[in-house]
Amino acid sequence: MAGTPQYIRNLNENLIMDALITQGTMSRAEISRQTGLSKPTVSLAVEHLIDRNLVREMGPADNAQGRKATLIRFNETAYYVCGIDIGATRIRIALSDLNGEIIAYRTYPMVVQGAYERAEATMLELLRSHMNELLDENHLNWDQIQCIGFGIPGVVLPESGRINRIVDPLAGLEEAFSLESLSGAFPCEVILENDVNLAALGEYRSGAAAGYPLFVFFSIGTGTGAGIMVHGQLLRGLGGLTGEIAEMLVDDGRRLEEVLSADGLMQLAKDYLDQHDELLLEAADSGADDLHRHLTPERLFEAARSGEVEALDILQQYSKKIASALCQISVVLAPDLIVLGGGVGGNGDVLLPLLRQIISEQFPVQPQLICSKLGEQAVVTGAVQVAIQQTMLNLQQAME
Repeated sequence: MAGTPQYIRNLNENLIMDALITQGTMSRAEISRQTGLSKPTVSLAVEHLIDRNLVREMGPADNAQGRKATLIRFNETAYYVCGIDIGATRIRIALSDLNGEIIAYRTYPMVVQGAYERAEATMLELLRSHMNELLDENHLNWDQIQCIGFGIPGVVLPESGRINRIVDPLAGLEEAFSLESLSGAFPCEVILENDVNLAALGEYRSGAAAGYPLFVFFSIGTGTGAGIMVHGQLLRGLGGLTGEIAEMLVDDGRRLEEVLSADGLMQLAKDYLDQHDELLLEAADSGADDLHRHLTPERLFEAARSGEVEALDILQQYSKKIASALCQISVVLAPDLIVLGGGVGGNGDVLLPLLRQIISEQFPVQPQLICSKLGEQAVVTGAVQVAIQQTMLNLQQAME
């Protein structure tokens, strides 16, 4: 097909689309100058793109004098994409236009009930129901959705889209969340990716890590994992296992995830408070006793923010364990930046001062350490980005 009029027309349309996406609103004359295409060629291609609803006219330019040119822009609402974060305790869904602007965001509780055979079907029905609700609220239909990016807290095998490992609360649902199952449940293209990888991508594109050539997104929550990006590309490795730091072993032989996860933090806090029972009994009305009776990660961080000594001591010990993992990552990868995220790791106001002090005093390699800018939306932001990439690729290929 190379060299045929159809091929050349498609190539011209791709050039114009790229220019509009990069530069924003432009006149036909500006498109001609930017692309090097003749004005008649630009006019013909633009009309075809308007017919396909991929670009639109925005009215006359604000010229100071002379004939006012009609402005053209990429139609970011020609189609939409979604990002879905399937978490251990929450499902988060973002609806986005093709410019990556999130126009709707919802969170739902993760509910796993009954036998896994039934739970698999129920989970897919639940996801589809949430999506239908979101589309109805925004007056959209499935024909307008080009792609859904899913983030899953597990290892996604690159070749098959099957899930090799998943966090404990979702164990048994690997088949329900496989690429094959999700693709069968939704009438559009589906992409499945590890959630921490997507969070890293989200932070790189529109968060705390924008522009960094080598950085690590270190997520601590129900599970523990890392997403590594090198010059804007995710590092995947053999079987997609790069960043599965949950499998690292600490000094006592336990897996890192057992130590750093939310459950690991709670066990550390419980052990600490059990050792101080006598003091707690002597001060039954103290903040420490309240902490002992209402022990959750959220309560622990709240107590630390209030200056409660016991909470600060626990998090100081916990920070040393985080720092040990960060040190091993740093001496192997020497990243420019480490971004902390996740339900536990996102408490940067408490953890970062403790960790930065340890890094400055003990680390042979000292990367910058910051907290996630996107917070709980990091995964869905990355999922939206991969869905947009795939949609734009499909649109481009449809022109060829």
